[in-house]
Amino acid sequence: MMQVLVVDDSATARMFVRKCLEIAGCREAEFFEAGNGQEALVFLREHPVDLVVTDLTMPVMDGQTFLTHLMASPRLNNIPVVVVSSAGNPAKEKELLEIGAVGILRKPVSPAMLVDIIRPYLPPEGA
Repeated sequence: MMQVLVVDDSATARMFVRKCLEIAGCREAEFFEAGNGQEALVFLREHPVDLVVTDLTMPVMDGQTFLTHLMASPRLNNIPVVVVSSAGNPAKEKELLEIGAVGILRKPVSPAMLVDIIRPYLPPEGA
């Protein structure tokens, strides 16, 4: 079963992203949540996942700092990370991709936006 971590300081946003992921193909996934990048790193040290979707703007540890820490860890840097941002900043998006994000989505997120980004990370049909 696919395991997905959704990181956002808003419980409503986490629920919305989860629903979008389910519609986009993560129907059988087990979902976990974290309220910021620091919580996510602590969780990931004990619970490996197959995909992370993180907000960019969060208190304690933002999405870019979280992504940087994740990519610096030899044990965790293979986890695909999708970053969600309300800022439409092409330079920031380029920087996030260079750090290691597999995709950048602008808010509001929709299932259609997620499909192409997460498809390579979904388990084969019937698996």
